[in-house]
Amino acid sequence: MERLLIGEWWADRTTNELGRRGETVRIEPKAMEVLMVLAEHGGEVVSREKLLADVWAGVVVGDEALTQSIIKLRRAFGDNPRAPAYIETISKRGYRLIASVRPAAPAAAAPTPATRRWAALAAGVVLALGAAAAYFGQSVLPVPSAAPEAEPLTLTVLPFETVGAGAEQGHLARGISSDLMTDLSSVSGLRLITAPTGARYVVSGSVQREGETLRINIRLADARIGEQVWSQRMERPFGDLFAIQSEIIHSVMQHLPGKISDAERRRLAKRHTDSLEAYDYFLRGQAKFLVRRTEENRQARAFYAKALELDPKFARAYAGLAMTHAMDYRYQGATAPSGELERALELAESARLIDPEIPEVYWALGFVHTQSRRHQQAIQALQKAIELNRSYADAYALMGGIYTYVGEPARSIPLLRTALRLNPDGGYLYYLLLGRAYLFENDAQQALINLREALARNPDDVETRVYLAAALVAGGDRPAAEWEADLIRAHEQGFSARHWLRTYPMTSAALQQRLSKLLAELQL
Repeated sequence: MERLLIGEWWADRTTNELGRRGETVRIEPKAMEVLMVLAEHGGEVVSREKLLADVWAGVVVGDEALTQSIIKLRRAFGDNPRAPAYIETISKRGYRLIASVRPAAPAAAAPTPATRRWAALAAGVVLALGAAAAYFGQSVLPVPSAAPEAEPLTLTVLPFETVGAGAEQGHLARGISSDLMTDLSSVSGLRLITAPTGARYVVSGSVQREGETLRINIRLADARIGEQVWSQRMERPFGDLFAIQSEIIHSVMQHLPGKISDAERRRLAKRHTDSLEAYDYFLRGQAKFLVRRTEENRQARAFYAKALELDPKFARAYAGLAMTHAMDYRYQGATAPSGELERALELAESARLIDPEIPEVYWALGFVHTQSRRHQQAIQALQKAIELNRSYADAYALMGGIYTYVGEPARSIPLLRTALRLNPDGGYLYYLLLGRAYLFENDAQQALINLREALARNPDDVETRVYLAAALVAGGDRPAAEWEADLIRAHEQGFSARHWLRTYPMTSAALQQRLSKLLAELQL
C-alpha cells in the first residue's frame, strides 16, 4: 500500500508525508522507508540489521543513519521514546511499531473544471430532489451526516515551579497547576495533553508564598511558532487564591483562539470549595497520600478530615478520605479495622452525590471498587471519569491495572501506554503496572525495564520489588532475584507472598498461581 493509517496519522510514501486532522508533516525519504518496513511487520520486532539491509540495500552506512531516521520519525509523530505510542525500542534487538496499521483511502485528486461542472449539476439535482421530497412529504435521500468537527485546540499545563523552600511551597504549586489542568480539561473544543510535547499551547508558571503574600508568574506560549502569547505577574494576599485561579483560567481562555460559552464561564467560576483553609488541608492530604506508605496514609487521612470539618460539602476531600480507607485495607490486611472497604465506598459515593461532574470523584470510586475486587464496577466508574476528561491519564492507568488483575494483561498494555503518553511523569505506578503486565505476557525483558524505572522513582514500594524479584526469576537472573528477595524481607519483616496475596485485588487464579510459583523459588 502507498498510503497507510498508522495510529491517528496517515502516511503517504509517494509524497513522504504524514498527516492528521489538517496537519501535514514532510519527512525524509529514508525515514519513510524505515516506517514502511516497520509497518509491514506491525507489532513485531524488526532488527536493526534487517532495517539497514532493506532501506540502505547495497550502501554501506553505520547505525547512526538508522538511529537518526528513528529520531526523525518520533519527532514527526510527537512520540516519547520513554513512553512510546508509535515506535518502541527493544533493547539489543531492534524496533517495533506498536501503533495500529491499516490501509488508508488514496488521497483525493484536485477537481478539474469538468469535475466542478458535474458537481454543480449534481448539486442542482440534489436540491431538486430535496424540494420534491418536501412537496410530497417523503424522504428520497438519506439524511447527510454532520460536518466534521473542527480540529480541537491542544494545550498542556506544565507543573508550576516552586520558588522558596518548604513543603508548603511544593504542594501549593502542584495544587494550582493540577487544578488549572482539571478546570480546563472539560472545556469544549480544547484538548488537554499532559505530556510536555505535542500540544500547540503551553501554560507554565511559578509560585511563591511569603507569609500571607502570594506571588504567581504565569505564561502562555504558542509552541508551534515558539512565541509567548501572554504573561502576567500576580502579587496578592494569599486569601485571594481562588480569585487568582479563576482569573488565570479566564485569561488563558481569552488569549486562545475561539470563544468560551457563558455556560462554561459559569462552570469554571465554580470552585470545589469556598474555604481556602479547607483547600490548603486538601492539598496537604494529596501530597501525603501520593507517598503510598502507612504513616503518610494516616497523615493524609487527618488532613482530608480537617478539610471536611471546614467544608462538609467538599467532594474531593471525601474522595481523598475514601482512598485512605481503601489503602489501609491493603497496608494492614487482616489487621485492618473491620469495615474499612465499606467505609471507603460510603465516602466515595458521598463525593459522587455532592458533585457528579468531577472526574477525580469517579477515579476514587473506581479505586475503592478495585480494592474491593468489584472490577466491573470499577471500570464503569473509570469510563465515566474519562467521559468527563478525555486526557485523564490516571483513569487509563488504573483501568489498565484492572485488566491485569482479572487475567487480561494484553489489554492492559495499550491503556498504560496511553496513560504514559498523556503523562510521562505520572510516577512509579504507571511503570509498575506496565512492568507487571509485561511479566504476565512473558516478556521478562520489557518487564524488567519498566519495573526498574518504577523502583528508581519509588525505592520504598514493596509491590514493585515483589514483581521485580519475580521478573528476575523469569529472566533467569537468580542472584539478582535473591538480592531483591532479601530487600523485601528487610522492608517487610516476615513477608509472606501467600499472606500478601490475600488482600491483593487480583482475581485471576492463573496469574496468582504463576506469581506464587515464581516467588516460591525465592522462598517468599
